[in-house]
Order: sequence, then C-alpha cells, then structure tokens
Amino acid sequence: MELRDYVSAVRKRWWLVATTACLALVAAVVVTARTAPTYAASVTFFVSTPSSGVTDAYQGGLFSQQRARSYVNLVRSDRLARAVASDPAVGLDADGVQQRISARTVPDTVLLDITVLDTSSDRALRIAQAVALRFAALVAVLETPPGADNPTVRVDVVTGPRVGTEPVSPQPARNFAVALLMGLLVGAAGAVLREILDSSVRTAAALRQAAGKAVLATVPMDPRARQEPLLVEDAAWSPRGEAMRHLRTNLQFVDPDRRARCIVVTSALPDEGKSTIACNLAIVLAENGHRVLLVDADVRRPKLAEYLDLEGAVGLTNVLVGQVDLDTAAQPWGDRDLWVLASGSIPPNPSELLGSQQMASLLAAAGEDFDYVVVDTSPLLVVTDAAVVASRADGAVLVTRAGRTTVAQVRSAVLAIEAVSARLFGAVLNGAKAGGDDAYTYAYYGTRPGAPLLTARPAPLSRDLDAAGRPGG
Repeated sequence: MELRDYVSAVRKRWWLVATTACLALVAAVVVTARTAPTYAASVTFFVSTPSSGVTDAYQGGLFSQQRARSYVNLVRSDRLARAVASDPAVGLDADGVQQRISARTVPDTVLLDITVLDTSSDRALRIAQAVALRFAALVAVLETPPGADNPTVRVDVVTGPRVGTEPVSPQPARNFAVALLMGLLVGAAGAVLREILDSSVRTAAALRQAAGKAVLATVPMDPRARQEPLLVEDAAWSPRGEAMRHLRTNLQFVDPDRRARCIVVTSALPDEGKSTIACNLAIVLAENGHRVLLVDADVRRPKLAEYLDLEGAVGLTNVLVGQVDLDTAAQPWGDRDLWVLASGSIPPNPSELLGSQQMASLLAAAGEDFDYVVVDTSPLLVVTDAAVVASRADGAVLVTRAGRTTVAQVRSAVLAIEAVSARLFGAVLNGAKAGGDDAYTYAYYGTRPGAPLLTARPAPLSRDLDAAGRPGG
C-alpha cells in the first residue's frame, strides 16, 4: 500500500478513528476521576566531606558524589524505613514508608533529592520531616569509623522539607491529551488493518478485477430500497432507476452481432439483491417498449411473486411438469408489455427440473414470443440451479453486494458459470456507497413531471389470448 492508500483507508473509516478516540478520552476521564490525588513532599541534602586545600577539596568532591549515588539506595533501605516508621506522627509501617519514598542525585553535584508521594499532603510532609531527621542520623552512624568521634561524610538539609499545594497526579490535561492521541493512533491503525484484511468487493474497479468481466452497472445504495424495491412512481427516476437504465443499455450492446434475449440474473450468495435487480431490469426493459417475460427460477426461495404482488402458486414448475402451459401461467404486470412467470409449486428435485429438456424448450419458446426473457435464479455458491439455467440461456449477469461479497466468492461464482460453458455478460455492483470513485452521480436527475411512469396494476390470471395463442396485452 502507498501513502495515499493509508490516507484513503483512514478517511473511509473515519468513524472508527473517531469512535476509538472518543472511547480513549472517556476512559481517561473515568480513570482520572477515580484516581486519588497524590501530593509530593521533598527534601534536598548536601553531601560533603571534611577537606583542606584545593587538592583535598577536589578529591573530597568526587568522593561526595560517589557517596551521594550510593545514598540513593540507602534512602529505600529497610533500616531507614524502620527508623521513619518508628515516628508516631508518620502512622505507617516500614513497607508503607518504602513504597512512598524515592531518591535521585542531581547530576555532577553532591545534592541528593528525596521525594515522598502520598494521597495526603499532611502525611507526605510528616514523612519528609522524619526522613530529613532520620537519614542524616543514619549516615552519621554509618560513616563514623570505629573508634572515631566524627563521621567522614556529612549530610545537611539544604531545602525543605516542604510539600506542594497542588497534587502532582493525576494531571487531567496531560492524561486527556495522551488518551486522545493514543485513541487516534489506535483508530487509524485499526482502519488501515481492516482495509488490509478486508477482502470484500466495494468498488467497481475491484469487482472488475475479481470477475475478469465488465461491470455493467453500479447501483447506488438507497435506504428506501427495502421498503420500495421496485422502480415505480417516484423511484423510477431515482439514482437506482438511472443505474438500471445503464444496465439495460449495456446489455443491449453487450454483443453487437447477436442480441442477448434470455438473460439469467444470479449472485454468489443470498441477499445480494439479485431478485430486485431482475425485477427492475424487466421493468426498465418493458419501459423501453419491449415485450418482456420475467421468470422466477429461484424455486427454492421464490421472491418475485411477493415483490410484484402476484399469485405464485402456479408458475414455472407447473409448466415444466406439463400441468399448465406458458400462456396460462404467465401473468401480466403493470401497464407495459411485462409478463411474469412465478416459481409455482416447490419441487423435490429443483436442479433436475431446471436442467431438463423441458426447461430448455420453455426458454427457447419464450425467446420466440418475447423480446427479452429475464430469469431470476438461485445463488451460485449455494446450489447448482443457477449454473444449470445459465447454460440454457444466452448469458448471465452476476449481482454482487458491495462490502459483503468477497473477492474469492466472486471468483468462485465466475468459475461456476464457466464450468458449464455458460456465458457471463458482466457483473453488477449493488448497494455501492454514494460519492465513491465508481459511483454514478445523478444529482441533476429528478422526477420528471409528466413522464410516463410504470405503475403496478396486477391483472387477473385469466385473460384473452391473441390469434397466435400468445397472451394478449
């Protein structure tokens, strides 16, 4: 990935970065609010050795610096802790004293800083006062040679003991800034990681590369699609409607030498919108003045009769077993030349029935009677029905749900079609996010006043036939 790819991943998932930053900030607020304030008391010692002359003073200074460094460990020793804890004003045991005391030397000096941290400023000051008294006495005892009256090292208090009026922790401003920064970094890393691990198809370019075929249309995401899946009334001139007209145009010119008359619409997985695409493709084809037959060959989970508000008990399977003929089972829909052949009764052997010679004869006969036959089939990676039907048709259209179908699933679906020597016209990216590089911009399209709209007016099942025995208009 290049730098712009990382930036694009963060921009695409900005909500993840914002959410992580907010959670980190909230956590910092909670931790800061629940953390008891800690106060610091300090005392500074000056370490010196008796000396005479410049040379002795220099050597004594070096000796004092070494001693000061060794006193850092002495400050946290058990002996000093017991001595400080023996003071009734401290009110702690030796372990408690050791946990609260720390020391450091000032570089290149003989100064020793001792800090006492406690949640009580008064107790921190009392401990520091006890340390100032007991530490000097302990050093005097340790640095006095046997038989001598005076110690070789002297420790004097030069600053303190004193305690700050403000707590040294927690520091809300610092905590919030660090939490916000860490949240942004973690969120950005998560966004990039998701982009790297995400194998779903989200753009037309990715779908084109995965399928190895042209993308015939990119259908934008529409929140109203679940409640209003069909392109009727106002929805006919929505961005979805324009995308379906784009699909219609591309299918009409997919083969300049031979017009595709029988088109199978399928998908890799369920719930990718293939049935809706099949319905709307039939609608826009009929809208263009063509005579269209829409066939529900997804006999395992039929949807077209429900979408179009038609009777689905009699349909394709009944025609295939010879119970009724096509003219009787096909139902008109809308005020255009659009006919619908529902799925009919659910058979025990769908694959065998759809792959039978009767199915091939039915599609051939329908191709003679109608300008276009649009067939909705089962998902390719679930059952073999779609591949079987595609082998009987002129070709297939693969519907892919943006952000749901993976590259591997698209490739497997393409292989399933090619395995039966069927033709794949191309793919449709359904539910694409608006504003993407591959999305169509139809902002200037609106409902055209006075434009002829296709309205759903189901006709009764019984009707007259024309002289040729075909369903009349």
